[in-house]
Amino acid sequence: MAGSSHDTLKKWILSGVFLALCYLLPFVTGQLPQIAQAISPMHIPVLICGFACGWPYGLLVGFLGPLLRSLLVGMPAFPANAVPMAFELAAYGFFAGLFYKLLPKKTINIYVALILAMLLGRVVWGIAKYIVSSAMGSAFTFQMFLAGAFINAVPALVLHIVLIPLVVIALQKARVMK
Repeated sequence: MAGSSHDTLKKWILSGVFLALCYLLPFVTGQLPQIAQAISPMHIPVLICGFACGWPYGLLVGFLGPLLRSLLVGMPAFPANAVPMAFELAAYGFFAGLFYKLLPKKTINIYVALILAMLLGRVVWGIAKYIVSSAMGSAFTFQMFLAGAFINAVPALVLHIVLIPLVVIALQKARVMK
């Protein structure tokens, strides 16, 4: 039991670090919105949190990250961007953690879990963006979804597929995660 409460405490602390990174990393690219869009810095700690801490923590950090950042610094814009992004990142953290837990612990499955989480998160973003846009009286077409979720996101997708597995493997080797 003591080991279990220690693991839970460790996950809460790590989740706090990942939430802080959701707030801080966008400042690195804040003056260059095109770069921020190209690398999606807030997505990185959420995905790693899902792997390192599990789906409940990844879901929570993913949902809170964009909303807290929007509340504190006004970006992403609320509700048009912050709400869909909160659902997208919650899905990222949830699915990364869930697939990582369910799949056999092989290096290839880090990539499988990551790619599935990113695809499902983008679909969740599209649904949330459509609902928020409709509620605000704005159009959100399928072409806009494809551009926002995939075409314009290629640099971020590539960066995440290269970077995140390397970080997860490094965390495994450092015994930060099982």
